[in-house]
Amino acid sequence: MVNHFLDDKFMKDIIAIVLAAGKGTRMKSDIPKVLHEILGKPMISHILDSLRQAGITGIITVAGYGSELLRYEVKNARIIVQKRFLGSGDAVLACKSGVGKYSGDVLIICGDTPLIRADTIKSLMEKHRSSKASLTILTAELKDPTGYGRIVRRPDGKISKIVEETETRLYEEVINEINVGTYCFNAGDMFDSLAKIKPDNSKKELFLTDTIEILHKSGKTIESVMIKDEGEIIGINTRKDLSRATRILKDRVLEEIMSNGVTIEDPSSTTIYPGVKIGQDTIVHPNTVIESDVEIGKGCRIGPFARIRNKVCLADNVEIGNFVELVRTRIGCGTRVKHHTYLGDTIIGKNVNVGAGTITANYDGKNKNRTIIEDGAFIGVGAILIAPLRIGRLALVGAGSVVSKNHNVPKGATVLGVPARLLKANKKGDKR
Repeated sequence: MVNHFLDDKFMKDIIAIVLAAGKGTRMKSDIPKVLHEILGKPMISHILDSLRQAGITGIITVAGYGSELLRYEVKNARIIVQKRFLGSGDAVLACKSGVGKYSGDVLIICGDTPLIRADTIKSLMEKHRSSKASLTILTAELKDPTGYGRIVRRPDGKISKIVEETETRLYEEVINEINVGTYCFNAGDMFDSLAKIKPDNSKKELFLTDTIEILHKSGKTIESVMIKDEGEIIGINTRKDLSRATRILKDRVLEEIMSNGVTIEDPSSTTIYPGVKIGQDTIVHPNTVIESDVEIGKGCRIGPFARIRNKVCLADNVEIGNFVELVRTRIGCGTRVKHHTYLGDTIIGKNVNVGAGTITANYDGKNKNRTIIEDGAFIGVGAILIAPLRIGRLALVGAGSVVSKNHNVPKGATVLGVPARLLKANKKGDKR
């Protein structure tokens, strides 16, 4: 028995049901289909993000194959397990006890359509509510509708039914308006019509789409919203589909960043994950990868062949050279990090020079430790800094030196050697 979890405040709005029970046989993988990643996040996470951006906070995810893995990945969404795999209609029926007597609107979306935008979801909800429809369907027109269910309309343009690809007859095959697989239902009408459908099709499944004909024959209002961007409707069933969706999302992200005043020299070789923030007049050189949870200031230069991983923050006018990798690192204004360098769990101040081949050895086999390099310091080429460690303001680490953990370098000092030893200390601390 599933416990009810919808409070009164939440039930006044809308809930979403994400259909994510399929294994995805054609993916040829032991990983549930919706957990395959697109630009660093499982595809279902992209859907959940769009739902929340559209203002939907109450979300039920219907799981099946790999439900424990899905439960681990999906945060702040209720998981309901579909015990029998009898189609999309059965998946929605599995949620009935979970929503109790809820009588508001229900948005249903497929877990393998990760590119649908929040604005599209909002448009669907707005049309549904303004028209007071029983059901509003998201549709699209394709030159080649192969693989999709077809929207069948009456002569007056009203939707009368949806015919699944496997059930289409000759005249229906020429219809190019397709069902995207996203719907906004009145909850009561949805469950009433679901109770009437039968598995009288070639797959012996309960098709959610069969509710459309039932609602039509009952005189209920059925509306639709058409997607203009075909890229949003991609459903992922194969690795090829996954690759195509990745390219589309990548281009979408790059276009948004460039529109904000950032130069991407070669978009075809540059990958930037969703949610990255980059200031204007920054230049990103070719073959650069910038992952999630990264902020880059104005006037920076990044790459080529740089990899900036999560939890990195670069201030204005920072230079990151070729074959540099950063992770969990903050870098101050005007600092230069050039060539073949790895910085992990590092905080660097302003106007620091980090020489080629520098490494912050942040992992001791048990813990990730922090390196702090203060303003104006100079790190020579090939230096190895073993964390935890602090390099003081205006200090100098000689080329090829290895600075041992907890051997902090004083302000204005110079260290050199393996292991590094104090060579010269500037008593004033503001000059070398």
